[in-house]
Amino acid sequence: MDNSVLIIDYGMGNIHSIQRRLRQAGAECHVSSKPKDVLQAKKLILPGVGHFGRAMQNLHEFGLVEALNEAVLHRKTPVLGICLGMQLMAKHSKEGDADGLGWVDGTVTRFRIEDRLRYKVPHMGWNQARQIKESPLLKGIPENSEFYFVHSFHFLANEASDMLTETDYSYLFVSAIEKENIFGVQFHPEKSHEAGIILLRNFIRI
Repeated sequence: MDNSVLIIDYGMGNIHSIQRRLRQAGAECHVSSKPKDVLQAKKLILPGVGHFGRAMQNLHEFGLVEALNEAVLHRKTPVLGICLGMQLMAKHSKEGDADGLGWVDGTVTRFRIEDRLRYKVPHMGWNQARQIKESPLLKGIPENSEFYFVHSFHFLANEASDMLTETDYSYLFVSAIEKENIFGVQFHPEKSHEAGIILLRNFIRI
């Protein structure tokens, strides 16, 4: 098993905490913003914190979009998107009215909360992720485990087969996706204690 993982640095991610947790999970972890490193990687992490439109702009400016498409869509390199990194896999986001990578048939929208006394935006803190289908990414994680979330926008998947987990925050939203070699989680596994490190360890082994 090759346990090497490349974290893509495009100026929008919490790189150091992810790198630290991946190493604890047993990964040989590297960080790069170079397209050639993306093409050579065995596994990819696409992190992200911040604005969708700005993130896509950065990916284009770093010359990473073409390399990512080649690695993920053609070479079938396993990739895990975290938080904004998952949202970037969609076709479009209302945040910045920007097109995404388009790997998964879906869009990104802001939470539509009616009871603002009970539910605050951003959605911040611990919440359950209910498993919708079997996945090697979730192996050994107890049903309805809690993960740590921080986000104001969420993924709307158009294909039920791409939905991996769902979470209730005023209404149900997709909190993880899986399509062939493409994985995404809206929550932060690097901040989610035991369940999070199991998930990262599972990704390393895919």
